Amino acid sequence: MAEPDSVNEAKEKKLWKAVFAISGIMITLVIYGLLQEKIMRVPYGLKKEYFKHSLFLVFCNRLTTSAVSAGVLLASKKVLDPVAPVYKYCLISVTNILTTTCQYEALKYVSFPVQTLAKCAKMIPVMVWGTLIMQKRYRGFDYFVAFLVTLGCFVFILFPAGDEISPYNKGRENTVWGVSLMVGYLGFDGFTSTFQDKLFKGYNMEIHNQIFYTTICSSILSFTGLILQGHLLPAVDFVSRHRDCLFDIALLSTVATASQFFISYTIRTFGALTFAAIMTTRQLVSIMLSCIWFSHPLSWEQCIGSVIVFGSLYAKNLVKKRSEKPQATQEPPRDEEAQPLKGNP
Repeated sequence: MAEPDSVNEAKEKKLWKAVFAISGIMITLVIYGLLQEKIMRVPYGLKKEYFKHSLFLVFCNRLTTSAVSAGVLLASKKVLDPVAPVYKYCLISVTNILTTTCQYEALKYVSFPVQTLAKCAKMIPVMVWGTLIMQKRYRGFDYFVAFLVTLGCFVFILFPAGDEISPYNKGRENTVWGVSLMVGYLGFDGFTSTFQDKLFKGYNMEIHNQIFYTTICSSILSFTGLILQGHLLPAVDFVSRHRDCLFDIALLSTVATASQFFISYTIRTFGALTFAAIMTTRQLVSIMLSCIWFSHPLSWEQCIGSVIVFGSLYAKNLVKKRSEKPQATQEPPRDEEAQPLKGNP
């Protein structure tokens, strides 16, 4: 009788971990997404000035996260030395900066619902990078779902509502540059989460250790970029004149820091592809809230695109659950976090 009890305990433990990861990601990233749109697309002050320095947001976010992660490591007396070679942390840092910069810059040319739905296509780069970096193999059904998701995203992007216009663009909402930035975002983001997964499985690495070194590298790189572009002083001047913008950036940095911990925990415990699936639900909630809060109109073609994307993803989850049921009766669930990270397939 002891064996069934241990199986049930393992299932319950994994369930609570999933609830913790999903709720943390949903709450922090939904707030994070809405704040992004407010900072980049809503004017500040009587002169209706727009905040244009996206790299400054990256710097504030990463500096806050690195400070918090360093404090956690010191308070818990965990390893502060790098576990992996420093260049591997820097590689994650560089691609993460490029991901976040593309994300902020894209908001100048595409609306938040368009950007958010396009993020659903991140399963495709995750699968590509997973094949190249982790030597993973995916079923034909997985590629079919990825194709449907991409099709739905293209429908959503190519058929915007007529009066949804970007404050940075006097023409159509979805410019070639905006779409190119989203493609860059998807490619860099897929590499970042997959390489994080590889580091967790290749080294006995604490979550806070990886976060500290990647974010401190990101802070240095983004600060250097601000200096070289000459954007540091204009950004500081803007927030000094608009205190409400300063508050928004501080709140954005806070929820960004919290989201980094939830994201790293999820990738370490469940893997990069599971993380991408969890993000899908968060994106649906974000789109709904953004359309309500910022009064974004949706065309009927965009509604069809949304149904294709989310219908495909949730259908995939149902098929996956059904295929796993027979195996669940034969062997106990495997808690990935409880297994040694080094040598995991």
